[in-house]
Amino acid sequence: MSSLRILFAAISAIVLFLYGLEAFSREIQAVGGETLRKWLGRLTESRWRAVVLGAVATAVIQSSSAVTSLTVALVDAGTMTLRSSLGLLLGANIGTTSTAWLVSLKLTGIGPFFIVFGTVLSAIPTRLKVLGKAAFCFGFIFFSLDLVSYTLKPLSQSLLFAEVLSRSSTPLMGVLAGMVVTGIVQSSSITTGLCILLVQQTLLSATAAIPIVIGANIGTTATALVASIKMRKTARQAAFANLCFNTFGVLLFLPFLQWFAAKVVDFAGEPGMAVAWAQLMFNLVMTAAVLILLRIFLRRVELFDSTTARPAVSTVSR
Repeated sequence: MSSLRILFAAISAIVLFLYGLEAFSREIQAVGGETLRKWLGRLTESRWRAVVLGAVATAVIQSSSAVTSLTVALVDAGTMTLRSSLGLLLGANIGTTSTAWLVSLKLTGIGPFFIVFGTVLSAIPTRLKVLGKAAFCFGFIFFSLDLVSYTLKPLSQSLLFAEVLSRSSTPLMGVLAGMVVTGIVQSSSITTGLCILLVQQTLLSATAAIPIVIGANIGTTATALVASIKMRKTARQAAFANLCFNTFGVLLFLPFLQWFAAKVVDFAGEPGMAVAWAQLMFNLVMTAAVLILLRIFLRRVELFDSTTARPAVSTVSR
């Protein structure tokens, strides 16, 4: 197979994976979107409970971008306060690690089962038809991941691909690569899943993949930031807080990221599992640190938006 055909086959498989994620998220929100909004609005008074709720919601929907965008929209609608939204945003970062665990445990083979199961449910003219669509899309996610894995195998012989990967071998370059790629595809799950597959195919070392996955945490905030542009000030503050949390976490780890990656690889044993462990540990530490400093973060976020908005207010008053 020529290099061009390999490239297009890999891109096509990744596009199918992205479509599967979006379709599954859309179907789950169609099934219980209104219920999800009510629960998110009611159960976020406690910041710890909000973290757990955000993690569970993201693990179910398989999209932190969807949960963060929904949270920002709820803040804009006045259903949720800025303070209440912060726990949800942090929990979404933890919940998005579920994809990494499913891939690292090599459970992508469940895809065909859920596709067939979902097709059968969809054929039944009952309320289960809607759940059938969700099950089909869930299976499609992992079927497409298997397809990605298959199309990436020939790349192990590509000198050009090896050269490109070697250039992102330093922690800083890895973080930047993860941030940019995730910002473009609007999904940290794609970046993480792809990295673990590359590690499992021995195309990328686990120590090189971990900085990319951690950098993806910053890139995934782009969706909520873009969505909040035309929303109220509190919604913009929530989206900006999400960016601040993730950037703070990356900067906290960056000085000793190489050491951290090596230790996690030693601890996990299996390279693919090491990437999943690193992503989970990073998000747990970041969440704990931010919750401890939550009042400081909240004051800074409110001050930032007030400062940027002040010139416009003074101009109007004149």
